Amino acid sequence: MSISPLMPVYPRCGFRPVRGDHCHLIGEDGRRYLDFAAGIAVNILGHSHPGLIGAIQRQAETLMHVSNLYGSPQGEHLAQRLVDLTFADTVFFTNSGAEAVECAIKTARAYHQHVGNDHKFELITFNNAFHGRTLATISASSQEKMHKGFLPLLPGFKYAPFDDLEAAKALIGPNTAGFLVEPVQGEGGIRPASDAFMRGLRALCDEHDLLLVLDEVQCGVCRTGSFYAYEQYGIAPDVLATAKGIGGGFPLGACLATEKAARGMVAGTHGSTYGGNPLAMAAGEAVLDAAANPAFLEHVRTMGERLRARLEQFIGNYPDLFELVRGRGLMLGVKMKGEPRPFVAHLRDNHQLLTVAAGDNTLRLVPPLVIDESHIDEFMDKLSAAAASYQVEQPV
Repeated sequence: MSISPLMPVYPRCGFRPVRGDHCHLIGEDGRRYLDFAAGIAVNILGHSHPGLIGAIQRQAETLMHVSNLYGSPQGEHLAQRLVDLTFADTVFFTNSGAEAVECAIKTARAYHQHVGNDHKFELITFNNAFHGRTLATISASSQEKMHKGFLPLLPGFKYAPFDDLEAAKALIGPNTAGFLVEPVQGEGGIRPASDAFMRGLRALCDEHDLLLVLDEVQCGVCRTGSFYAYEQYGIAPDVLATAKGIGGGFPLGACLATEKAARGMVAGTHGSTYGGNPLAMAAGEAVLDAAANPAFLEHVRTMGERLRARLEQFIGNYPDLFELVRGRGLMLGVKMKGEPRPFVAHLRDNHQLLTVAAGDNTLRLVPPLVIDESHIDEFMDKLSAAAASYQVEQPV
């Protein structure tokens, strides 16, 4: 057979990790790699957090899965914690970010159609967004590279330039159900929205009875220095999709909504076989135990400020290679003067430093949120050595 046993949809590199140790990954050959990718913003507690490991082990010994036809004391408890921590009144648990966004899209449509407004089904989304890999979520994203091979797209989405309030306002029409937006674009290049933009979307939703739906799959769960990024804008959404960090590495996502926004999500309208199973709930509880507190958030902000300050000082030494630093908390991006993927490979293969490429020529840095000064020192040492050797080998 010519096709690999794993369907070849990923351009996998030569690094093959077999073990994790806090903020490092260890490959088959025993070499240690500093992990500033964290499974793409997933492993917020690192790779060997005793609280998370212990919670999963204990729950696996007790009860891993039951149908959602039965009551869920585990799900009810975690949902209440999320309600208490956020704007939300109700939660639907999923297995992934794409499923959480799917649920958010359905919630927005159901909000209007539940009261007979069947014509209100369109969501206004934004250029360079990434909302997932399902047919609905690629349709919600304006990136043609994600559409190729999967046409026709699902109807119901219009695209506006990111952070352009007037352009978004101009797209509002009789079929509009709401806005779907990442407060900080991840795949799009670690681009935070402006305060005026986010507050303006909230005002438009209030004026036109639309839903503000936030995709915080990547920027949520303490990543930007607040539990969710929307808090930094002084607004509250109607619906929010979350995943990645909420399970700390265990597959878990959720769709959070206000009671009003969820008025159409009644019995029989949505479901998930595995979503909210006891094992996932145990993982989510352990993550909240560790991360949902002021001290943890202060640590994220402090480490983010220190890493950003050192990056901003550093990139001035390589004006032909780097352009600027942007982001919030420990969701940072270094915009490069050219395509970042070769540099990402250079960091990984020659300096044992793991990062992620993103759009707009961005080197994405989303480390475990438990990094300390020693990890920042190690990162900067590796980055400095890599930049010096890269510029010699591949002059920009």
